[in-house]
Amino acid sequence: MNNFDINLLNDEQRLPLLQTKGAVLVTAGAGSGKTRLLTHRIAYLLSQGVSAYSILAITFTNKATREMADRVRNMCDEGGNIWISTFHSMCVKILRQHIDRLGYSRYFTIYDEDDSEKVVKDSLSAFSLPEDKYKKTVLFHISNWKNTVMSLAEYEEACKDVTDIKKIVKVIDEYQKTLQKNNALDFDDLLIKTYKLFLQCEDVKNLYAQRFEYILVDEFQDTNIVQYELLKQLASVHGNIFVVGDEDQCIYSWRGANFKNIFNFRKDFPNVKVYKLERNYRSTSKILDRANKLIAHNASRLEKKLWTQKEGGDEPVIYNAIDERDEALFVASTIERLMRRGDKPSDFAVLMRLNALSRNLEEALLSYNIPYKIYGGFKFYERAEIKNIVAYLRLFVNPDDDVAFLKIVNFPRRGIGESSVEKLKTLAGNDSILRALLAGKMQSDAALEKKLASFLEIFSALKNLDIPLADFAGEVITKFGLRDAYDKKSEDGFDRLMNISSFEAGVREYARLNPNASLADFLESITLSSDADEIGEGGSVTIATVHAVKGLEFKNVFIIGLEEGIFPISRATMPDDVEEERRLMYVAVTRAEEKVIITHCSKRFLYGKTNYQIASRFCKELGFYQFSPKKIEQRNVMSEGKSFVQNTSFFNKNSILTRFEEKNDKIDTSKYKCGQIVSHPKFGKGKIESITDDRLVGDIIFESVGKKSLMLEIAPLTILGEE
Repeated sequence: MNNFDINLLNDEQRLPLLQTKGAVLVTAGAGSGKTRLLTHRIAYLLSQGVSAYSILAITFTNKATREMADRVRNMCDEGGNIWISTFHSMCVKILRQHIDRLGYSRYFTIYDEDDSEKVVKDSLSAFSLPEDKYKKTVLFHISNWKNTVMSLAEYEEACKDVTDIKKIVKVIDEYQKTLQKNNALDFDDLLIKTYKLFLQCEDVKNLYAQRFEYILVDEFQDTNIVQYELLKQLASVHGNIFVVGDEDQCIYSWRGANFKNIFNFRKDFPNVKVYKLERNYRSTSKILDRANKLIAHNASRLEKKLWTQKEGGDEPVIYNAIDERDEALFVASTIERLMRRGDKPSDFAVLMRLNALSRNLEEALLSYNIPYKIYGGFKFYERAEIKNIVAYLRLFVNPDDDVAFLKIVNFPRRGIGESSVEKLKTLAGNDSILRALLAGKMQSDAALEKKLASFLEIFSALKNLDIPLADFAGEVITKFGLRDAYDKKSEDGFDRLMNISSFEAGVREYARLNPNASLADFLESITLSSDADEIGEGGSVTIATVHAVKGLEFKNVFIIGLEEGIFPISRATMPDDVEEERRLMYVAVTRAEEKVIITHCSKRFLYGKTNYQIASRFCKELGFYQFSPKKIEQRNVMSEGKSFVQNTSFFNKNSILTRFEEKNDKIDTSKYKCGQIVSHPKFGKGKIESITDDRLVGDIIFESVGKKSLMLEIAPLTILGEE
């Protein structure tokens, strides 16, 4: 099978595809067909006789990895043999084979943020340093250090002017020792340990550098120093490295991304060939015109201008709301109107700079009975009941994982309090607690041994089981009584039990798709999973920060909160910071295929107080306003509290203004009283618990879903009677 057709590419794409030798840099604008180019290049290399074994493709998200792998498999028989992965997944794969050279076992655990925080807290305690003063600072410096290629001593010297840096470095050193004792790595370790492995073990580096004759990298502008150094090591033998990136979309400098790697690449790889992709296949010309105007204000970029053959379309819209409630109602009612015209909930994304802007939006969408999902909030695998199961499973892969053991040692309850935990740590000495227990080192404390006897008996029996992955997970849940810890008669308990069932279903699905996978593979997959991997899937409106939707696209995009201090964010005071904020706005605009709708408020309640707001400078840079932010504010005041809409080419302008300015289109909220029984078409029967003083929002306890806060002016409620 070979569905590869070079004629599916345009002239701009064909030129770099055919350049198979040496270093190639493709600066690819948003929506310019990067994935198509990368997948076709892989197919072209295979068609030229290159072995699938010698090709490495690196992406930045699991979702992008899956998409690229699926496309390559559909194009070529050998497509399934290409190594396509994220940087972190690639590093895990390498470390699982060779990390013993650095003094770790290949069955290491990958710690998430919660695990890392627990180790930091313990490390601070070891030096009697207050958690509230140092925890955030230490966590910042751990990641900041690991995103360099410095030793800890070199980092301390580089930060010698930082307050308390000597104390911070001592805590970091203790943190690292604890991770090694627990045979664990954090996310940043996955990269830096691989870099150090290559540096210290030239034979290992050469093994992979010799193997990968061709290296392809997506989203190159998002690479940090360590990732870039890894790429240079991997390309050190053959030098055939093909990178695709767009400095205009570099929005992750806060986690170490360095868009200047695009410029460094041209210095570090001699005779590099540079190509541009400027044709956009996603957005209409009117959207791109605005995006080009905006990004042209940045100085640190390579000159390019997006264009498209998708002429026409709707002009982007800007809406100046009175306040955050008006803004939310505008968004919800617009989505409802477009859904009546045939759009699906999944056609919409509402993007924001700050998660804190989502509350009113949720209330408005609930009132209009519009399904939505928020990304960047509480993830499934962060739920306590799921983390407990995962901690149990981790111990069967890595018995040295004290963080996992201490998470579940008293769950379900076994009478193990803080004093018992301290005894366990003391008795274990240099061993991990579980290994010490299994070796009988706790026999000197009969009471403690008795409390843990049943746990050890079950653990010992289960660790010798040789059964399929999904069955093993089920046995762990059952034998340790993890379901019995919850009361199925309570709403909270029922929800947690349902989540446990969902977890079991997830393990079964993973095992079905990965029949040869081990428990370690499954745990690795969920640890490296990202909330963004699921964005846009399912029948819901997407509510997310702009950072979360990088690389995705939606038919209709709302960008809310375009106000100074919010977008751009208040801490963006230096020119480089403002340029990154502008790149973030550029990313937001270029997610849209057909419609861009932008909002800003005249006043907004945020962080406990109401402020009068000034429209973001980006509104003017996008070409909406030809006057200064101060004049925008004055015009708002002169409008006597009425909202106005500009460029409403796809709206019936009068109906919009009527909807938001006239009272006769809204429900008279005076008819609602506390204690009334009401019915909602989605949530069913409920009782009004409370109503705000302005009578705009009511808290209603529904029999089916519990408490919901709804905007009474528009909520489709039917009064059934008094209690």
